[in-house]
Amino acid sequence: MNKTIFMLVLLVLGTGISQAQLLKFGVKGGLNFANYTGGSVSGIDFKTITSYHAGIVTELKVFENFAIQPELLYSTQGSELKGLGDQVKNELGYLSLPLLTKFYLTTNKLSLELGPQASVLVSERNKIDTNDTKTYDIGLAGGLSFKITDGIFISGRYVAGLTEAKKEADVKNSVIQFSLGYMF
Repeated sequence: MNKTIFMLVLLVLGTGISQAQLLKFGVKGGLNFANYTGGSVSGIDFKTITSYHAGIVTELKVFENFAIQPELLYSTQGSELKGLGDQVKNELGYLSLPLLTKFYLTTNKLSLELGPQASVLVSERNKIDTNDTKTYDIGLAGGLSFKITDGIFISGRYVAGLTEAKKEADVKNSVIQFSLGYMF
C-alpha cells in the first residue's frame, strides 16, 4: 500500500514538473580533444587525440537562473604516446556521469556549467596491452552552453581529471569537449 501511494505521488509530481517546463530531456554529441596531463614518463611525449562523446542530458530548473544538469555520456579519451621508436594511440572509452550546476548568465540563453564527473572504463583500444588503466575516473567539469533555439544548443567544456588514469604512470585525463544538442 505504501509503495502504491509513493508511486502515485512521484507520478503526480513528475507530471507537474514536466508540464511546467521545469524538467527537460535531450541528446547531445560532439568532439573530444583528449590528452594526459600531470606526470611524465621518461622518453615518451603525450599528444592530443581527437575523439567523440554522445549521450543523454536532463535539465531540472530549480530557479529562473539556476538548474541542475545530470548527463549520461559515452566519451572516448586518452592520449597518443610518442617515443621509444613507436607511436601508440591509447584510446579509453568511458561511461561518464557529469552532475553539473547550471547558472544562466543571460535570459535563458547563455549559461555557465560546473560540477563533478564520475566515469567508469568500459573499453580500451591500443596497440600495446599494458593492463595498467584504472577502471574509474573522477574529474571536474566546467564550461559554457548557449541555446540557439528553444531546443538546439551548443556547448564547450573542459574536464580535468582528478584521479590518475594509469596505475604505473602519474597521468590524469584532460578533455576539451565541443557539443551540439537538442532538448525536447
